[in-house]
Amino acid sequence: MHLDTLQIVLAVAAAVVVGFSKTGVPGAGIFAVALMAMVFPAKQSVGIILPLLITGDIVAVVYYRRTVVWKHLIVLIPWVLAGIVLGFFVMERIEDRPLSILLGVLILALLLLHLLKDRLEQKLNFQLTQSSWFQASMGILAGFATMVGNVAGAITSIYFLSKGLQKNAFIGTGAWFFLAVNLIKVPFNAYLGMIDADVLLFAAWMVPAILLGTWFGVKVVPRLSQSYFQASILVLTALGAIRLLI
Repeated sequence: MHLDTLQIVLAVAAAVVVGFSKTGVPGAGIFAVALMAMVFPAKQSVGIILPLLITGDIVAVVYYRRTVVWKHLIVLIPWVLAGIVLGFFVMERIEDRPLSILLGVLILALLLLHLLKDRLEQKLNFQLTQSSWFQASMGILAGFATMVGNVAGAITSIYFLSKGLQKNAFIGTGAWFFLAVNLIKVPFNAYLGMIDADVLLFAAWMVPAILLGTWFGVKVVPRLSQSYFQASILVLTALGAIRLLI
């Protein structure tokens, strides 16, 4: 796996953002996906970033292990599994260029969803967000998005926010959710040839950068302007998605 200097810098930045997204701002994970897709072909990038995400998930689970709300995960997981299977069949048949376009469109759609989530939350009453169709649609969409591009963060954010979770419970529940889902995806990715010894070696080299990101999320983020930082992440993510499209 040969990378030039710029690619190494982008890969390390993606690893730092992965760690940061797990303990700081979950929505930043979309930016990491966009960065990694700039370094590697679209399909390969999906497999390469998965071990990085699992590493960040483990750290987040250890740090937020006492804040998980299990009932919100139990009802969602079966639908997520259906979405993962659907995404698996898409990944088995799609080539790099169509996948690059699909990832770009999906990331932009999730960004739009993120920007509109406050307005959506105001319109969605409690009974609606508790309905079985809402949980099913969120679960299937999250499973599909995480399988084809590891970009389910915006979807799960809307789901968990609709349950009224506070910050720590939000991050802790999300940490357990993504650790379980990402581990489930490993055999699918291995079968598709997207995870091999080189990928695992690359992930091992990225562990220090991931840990730096998790430390940054825990220690530094509370001291920063949240709105300014999130706006920066959204802009950079949009640019990354546009690059995937063109």
